[in-house]
Amino acid sequence: MDDLAADRYLAAALRAFEHSVMVIATDFRILAANARCRQRFMASGIGQPCHLALYGLRQPCEGCPAVLLREGPNRPSQTALLPDPAPNRTCLHAYPIYQQDAIDAMVILDLKIPTLETLEERLRRSNGFLRNLILSAVDGVIAADRSGRILIFNDAAAEISGYSVEEALDHLNIREVYPDDGARDIMRKLRSDDHGGRGKLKQYRVEVLRKDGRTIPISLNAAIIHEGEQEVATIGFFHDMREEMRIQKELEKAQIQLLQSEKMASLGKLAAGVAHQLNNPLGSITLFARLVMEEHNLETGAREDLHRILKDAERCRDTVKELLEFARQTRQEMRPLDINRAIQRTMFLLENQSLFQNIEVVRDLAEGIPQVMGDIQQLNHMFMNIILNAAQAMEGKGRLSLHTALAPGGDRVEIAISDTGPGIAPEVLPHIFEPFFTTKEEGQGTGIGLSLVYGIVENHRGAIRAVNAAPRGTSFIIELPLSHDDGHGENAT
Repeated sequence: MDDLAADRYLAAALRAFEHSVMVIATDFRILAANARCRQRFMASGIGQPCHLALYGLRQPCEGCPAVLLREGPNRPSQTALLPDPAPNRTCLHAYPIYQQDAIDAMVILDLKIPTLETLEERLRRSNGFLRNLILSAVDGVIAADRSGRILIFNDAAAEISGYSVEEALDHLNIREVYPDDGARDIMRKLRSDDHGGRGKLKQYRVEVLRKDGRTIPISLNAAIIHEGEQEVATIGFFHDMREEMRIQKELEKAQIQLLQSEKMASLGKLAAGVAHQLNNPLGSITLFARLVMEEHNLETGAREDLHRILKDAERCRDTVKELLEFARQTRQEMRPLDINRAIQRTMFLLENQSLFQNIEVVRDLAEGIPQVMGDIQQLNHMFMNIILNAAQAMEGKGRLSLHTALAPGGDRVEIAISDTGPGIAPEVLPHIFEPFFTTKEEGQGTGIGLSLVYGIVENHRGAIRAVNAAPRGTSFIIELPLSHDDGHGENAT
């Protein structure tokens, strides 16, 4: 193709170009303009100054790129860009046409051609935004090169690991983040297809090693970063699982307590029905046994048999009485009371009994404890039951410790009743509050006492647990909510 044909194609391209293109002299006279420029801005402006033909102005436009180009240093590659053009402005870019070393004319375009500096600025802004995004992430973000050197380490990672951002970037190796050979194991999983696809690891449970030596449970999402086909780095997002695990344990505990409460309520209703059904025949057995003894002259053996019947019937009657007490669901006279006075009152009734003659009673009752809301009769019954169980476990010899304090959090009172008995077998501890469960010999207990204690604590919106104490013995720990009444409440004596 000859030069003439090439020029024709170039001219046709300029005419078809969808952006405005015109050529002006150094004095701003329009030398040529394509069809798009003429259609949009002027019917016939050839030979006129561009600012007059386009905008009706007698002087060049403010910030004109042709002015910037003409007054700037002459360089073969020089261009001028209007950085912040007005609406509908056609003169956005000026490019020089040189004759030897001087500008002979200028090409004006409405196409904004980004300069290298503009692209670099956009890149810097993009990188800055990405960096802020990573550093502000809620989860820990750690990136490392193939040698293990830390490249990215955000504030959340610092909080999880215990290392400062500066420490991590200066001298921490990614292998030190995991206990034992954990980093190598992570890389093996990243390179396999079994954990989210090759090069990825999704929601993998792992422990990370803090600076102080503690381990933290983490849910890890990680990926291998490639350049072409080559592995160059890894990046991991570390989600701290401690709070979620704590909430999960609390939910499980609440669920167990709810199931226990429902079981106790169902057994209470069953116990009430059984007790009422047994009351009448027990009354008849007792009545007729006494009548026979009073109205007939019986042999010694027969009278002893009747005594045995009466004794067993009375035991059944006592059991029925405890069943009815266990099944009672009503709250009586709930009022603010001093828990220390309630404990002292219970001990006043018990410590002079022969069972306590060889038992040392240690009182550690904190002064100034706020009042709790409770029924003094029910609480006395609860304390009496636990304390008598402790005395019987020690077989009348040992040390009984009574402790009260404000529980952590300041919204409950904690009561601990401890003995130096043989303790409770670990396999028995989960069942001691179940009705009819007892470790005592036949005839020594009904298994209702601790169930009744559990019901009283639940009725007071409290909590109770039993633990084996070291080196021996058992502690019953009760927590009762504080009263919000400022009155003096019940003065138990």
